[in-house]
Amino acid sequence: MNNRVVEDVWRHESPHVLAALLRRHGDLGDCEDAAQEAAEAATVQWSREGLPANPRGWLITVASRRLIDRLRADGARAGREAAVAVAQPSDSHLARPADQVTTADSDDMLQLFVLCCHPSLSRSSQVALTLHAVGGLGVGEIAAAYLVPPRTMTQRLTRARSTLRAAGAVFALPSPADLPARIAPVLDVCHLMFTEGHTRSAGGTLVDGSLTDEAIRLTRQLHCAIPDHDEVAGALALMLLTRSRAATRTEDGNLVPLAEQDRPRWDRDLIAEGVGILERVLPRGHVGRFQLQAAIAAVHAEAPTWASTDWPQIGVLYAMLDRVAPSPFVTLNRAVALSMAVDPKQGLDLIAPLLDNPAMRRHHRTHAVRAHLLEMIGDRTGAIDSYRRAAQLTASVPEQRYLNGRVRRLTDPS
Repeated sequence: MNNRVVEDVWRHESPHVLAALLRRHGDLGDCEDAAQEAAEAATVQWSREGLPANPRGWLITVASRRLIDRLRADGARAGREAAVAVAQPSDSHLARPADQVTTADSDDMLQLFVLCCHPSLSRSSQVALTLHAVGGLGVGEIAAAYLVPPRTMTQRLTRARSTLRAAGAVFALPSPADLPARIAPVLDVCHLMFTEGHTRSAGGTLVDGSLTDEAIRLTRQLHCAIPDHDEVAGALALMLLTRSRAATRTEDGNLVPLAEQDRPRWDRDLIAEGVGILERVLPRGHVGRFQLQAAIAAVHAEAPTWASTDWPQIGVLYAMLDRVAPSPFVTLNRAVALSMAVDPKQGLDLIAPLLDNPAMRRHHRTHAVRAHLLEMIGDRTGAIDSYRRAAQLTASVPEQRYLNGRVRRLTDPS
């Protein structure tokens, strides 16, 4: 068995392993450490003996033992030992295969979301902690999403766990009144998970379908729990519409840009579902950022060709998004839409201030978009320089190949 199988199982089961531990011991840091040790043990043992019949039960049992051993070895916290002495999984639903645990799975996710999105934490700490504990993302992946070094993110996660401990945060099902206040960071978590799976920030593959599918699964659970929340519906629609293009985004491991994708191969069922959700939610009133992003994705999904895309409409939607939820990445996307609808020079003017932002100056997408717009206006030298800089900055091998390919095409047009 290869490590990727273990990683996929761990990503799906880790929230439920954590939930089983947290039911009997309330410290998230201790439980995360024990669960991680169980994952490391699984990598070794499963590679030799194969996947057990009940991976979740195996992981919970091993993690529970590691937690007890950890606390017994920690004399400063000897008083807590009694609280976890029964940490072996006795709940009947945890002993059954995971495919038979629908309601319990939903409860686990909601409880972990609420714990990690505790109001004692800052918004960024809420999101980072949930990405790690619920989403199974590594510190490096989370750090890339926040444009900070991995060491800085490790420190943030450690401080977040300490803050939860000091606040006496508990692992429990949210009340109907408590849940809505936690939804914003929860949606950020799901969206960042999806984004990382849709375009990996590093490594040899562009797409991690298991991660995007997990983000969709979590968002579906939220949508079932609070079906009248418009932004949850918008986030789900956005993910479905974006996921519909997955089969056409790479060819032989190479990145295929949106303009060149084989649109007849897009998943029409996912598009229909995403558009249907939008048609139900948009007329209800307030329109948030996920609904606007989903509307943009719907315009792309319904255009039969790149050239026939309704760029003026996309430009209007990005202008609305820039008012509702401004960010450097919204600016980059808006610049592309403006360039297609009006003039690439206006797009270049829009992104010029981003080069004064140290974080965006170090981000490959800034230079990749700039290169594309420079190419559109015929500035071959400037485009080559920007494509090269973008290729140097990205840690994604498929993106590097694509960007270097653009350099070669411009250097030798024949």
